[in-house]
Amino acid sequence: MAAGSGKSVVKISDVARMAGVSPMTVSRVMNHAPGVKAATRDAVMEAVESLGYKPNAAARSLARAGAGRLGILYSNPSASYLSEFLLGALEGAHRVGAQLVIEKCEPDPASERAAIARLVAGGVIGVVLPPPHGESWAALAEVQAHGLKVVAVAAGRFKSDALSVRIDDMAAAAGMTRYLLGLGHRRIGFIKGAPNQTASAERLIGFETELAMAEPAAECLVEAGEFTYRSGFEAAERLLSARRPPTAIFASNDDMAAAAIAAAHRRGLDVPGQLTVVGFDDTPLATAVWPSLTTVRQPVAEMAETAIRLLTETAPGRDADADVPREHLVPHSLIIRESSAPPAE
Repeated sequence: MAAGSGKSVVKISDVARMAGVSPMTVSRVMNHAPGVKAATRDAVMEAVESLGYKPNAAARSLARAGAGRLGILYSNPSASYLSEFLLGALEGAHRVGAQLVIEKCEPDPASERAAIARLVAGGVIGVVLPPPHGESWAALAEVQAHGLKVVAVAAGRFKSDALSVRIDDMAAAAGMTRYLLGLGHRRIGFIKGAPNQTASAERLIGFETELAMAEPAAECLVEAGEFTYRSGFEAAERLLSARRPPTAIFASNDDMAAAAIAAAHRRGLDVPGQLTVVGFDDTPLATAVWPSLTTVRQPVAEMAETAIRLLTETAPGRDADADVPREHLVPHSLIIRESSAPPAE
């Protein structure tokens, strides 16, 4: 596997496997970090020599220079979510003096591996994985195989070796559901998010659990969505075509909630006079539509900025690694605007 042999490039994970240590330990040895036992350092260097491992020179020089170059993988279908995320990431990079390298890819293992390879070739020292990539075993394994730090953002309850920045999606959805029940709604439609994201399931569980405890009993109508405007419009059309349509629709993100408002307007329904519509995320779209959206505020930009900060605090070779919590739970909040009201009936 040595470089130039015509075989695959040796990864830091190959060295770690031969030496019987973690990729991070190999990284610490290669960066001359303190706190590594002499026997461990010798085992790593022996494996390096045996395999012909060549560390990423660009990444090492950037790591020594400061915050360095950080990578972001993305394929989120919501333009408004992506806009908020990138604004936060850019602000975070500015604060720590880092450069961002952004790679678009499809949410499948082959595309993710290829995009990560491009990031590695560009000399990144850490990678941020927004949804849905933070829940991809392939993406996480590939990043870690190169000995890079990784932060998964908004990855529901997913547990991994990555650092995590998220909100409590189940509690947030339950809180919005309680709000709708408090207004008097007892027939509520719910538009699910993309099935490849744990947060979608968490929001549905929060909604259904809260609804099941309602007094008097409440009825729920659930339709599938994909976190896109089009999927939200189609799901809202199905809900509003029901024999007894809901008096309120709770969409799993603001894009789909905005589409539900459009579907209601198309039918001549007044929002919120005849139909309440609420969303999730509180992206700029929430105040761009009419009426403005009542929604759950997930601080997307703040979460992205936090992810960037975590990467720079825990870059390979830094002694702060052991002191950084694995999971960072960010507070959410309920934002009441014009799209919600008690039911007319």
